[in-house]
Amino acid sequence: MKRFGSLLLAAVLGSGITIGTYEIMDKGERVVRLDYSSGVPAAQVAYHVNEAGEIVPLDFTETAAKVTSAVVQQRDTQYFNPFRDFFGPDWMPPMNRGPQQSTGSGVIINSNGYIVTNNHVVQDAEIVEVTLYDNRSFKAEIVGTDPDTDIALLKIEQKDLPYLAFVDSDQAKVGQWVLAVGNPFNLTSTVTAGIVSAKGRSIHIIPSSSEGGSTAIESFIQTDAAINPGNSGGALVDLSGGLLGINTAIASPTGAYSGYGFAVPSNIVSKIVEDLLNYGVVQRGWLGVSITSVNSTLAKEHDLKVFEGAYVQSVSENSAAAEAGIKPGDVVVKIDGVKITNNSALIETIGRHRPGDKVKITVNRSGKELDFDVTLKNRKGEIAAVKLEERKGLAALGITVEPAEPSVLKKLDLKNGVRVTSKGTGKVARYTDIRDGFIITKVNDTPVNSPEELNKELEKIKEGEIVTLSGTYEDF
Repeated sequence: MKRFGSLLLAAVLGSGITIGTYEIMDKGERVVRLDYSSGVPAAQVAYHVNEAGEIVPLDFTETAAKVTSAVVQQRDTQYFNPFRDFFGPDWMPPMNRGPQQSTGSGVIINSNGYIVTNNHVVQDAEIVEVTLYDNRSFKAEIVGTDPDTDIALLKIEQKDLPYLAFVDSDQAKVGQWVLAVGNPFNLTSTVTAGIVSAKGRSIHIIPSSSEGGSTAIESFIQTDAAINPGNSGGALVDLSGGLLGINTAIASPTGAYSGYGFAVPSNIVSKIVEDLLNYGVVQRGWLGVSITSVNSTLAKEHDLKVFEGAYVQSVSENSAAAEAGIKPGDVVVKIDGVKITNNSALIETIGRHRPGDKVKITVNRSGKELDFDVTLKNRKGEIAAVKLEERKGLAALGITVEPAEPSVLKKLDLKNGVRVTSKGTGKVARYTDIRDGFIITKVNDTPVNSPEELNKELEKIKEGEIVTLSGTYEDF
């Protein structure tokens, strides 16, 4: 029994050792310290040793007290931006013209006010207000977002804040205890307990970006700690209080908790934060392959010699993979010596790297393992870092257009116009009931004859100004 107690004590004490810090220089004079602490505490232990040397049941109170003060509540406000001439002067939108509000959670990751949350929590928000554990409220700046991982970084002007340090999510074990902390259903500072149910889950909830064909990165930590609406952006922590992930989604037939919650792993989150601070935009390395997970059916169909890995369906011309010598039919089984069991693992691992990074990729080709040294590129096939591009014009509204047919203009007795072919998922889709096919004739009383003219007029609009679009439908 004494030996058992000593082993437990060693496990508990050994789990809380801090192994270092990471410094990031932002634009200007911002200095950010992202603290990392070591991995996984007493993953399989249901008891621990107290100060008196007694073996007592596992208690979450110390961890809960440590982490709740670093998890904030967010209130996001979106104002209706009236495109008042879409449907004539008497048209009223189906939603309230007043501000629309939503709530979520966020995690303070350093003492100087940097907060991580989900992109979907702050998407299209015009005002983000953060309420701390002690009920103080601050307006937050959106430093940057990454829709492909559903992560956003905020900043409030406040110092000496409690915060959570990242831990190595690769070291998390299925079955270890975790706590989920957030604000479900506006119930502030809620803590729930569970275990890591699985790792590397892809549930196809993050849409690929419509701009540039970006690929969503889903390799979630699955947990049975209760997560509900309002928990989005909150913390998934280990029993040392280290930040293991950002709670993002639930799988449920009812919309409420049913045993399945998902969090973005901390190793992905920390890389996104570093990129947003250093570059203003995420730097994502691209391998240039189309892949699918290997299973028994695929292995039999292609006479593969392995039953795990990422099967290379095609290789893009002039891509990093092509230049290294990777071919269609190869199965990626390792990256830098780390086992790759499916396509999600490959996407996550490559997604942690930047253009110019070098990785060693091991493939199984006809039963033989081959190693390739690959220098990753960006989406444009270049090694250089990607620059932040300001979204203006049509991209800011999210719509796509084409010239209106002369026969349609004649039928409607119009001299000019541009037809909306897709309202997209941007502000037009969010704030109006516009349908595909709407013909825009004017922007702020200026006639437009082509998509180029429409985009040019939209680019003249300054931030905060109201956009007035005039037009009609062919079937009116």
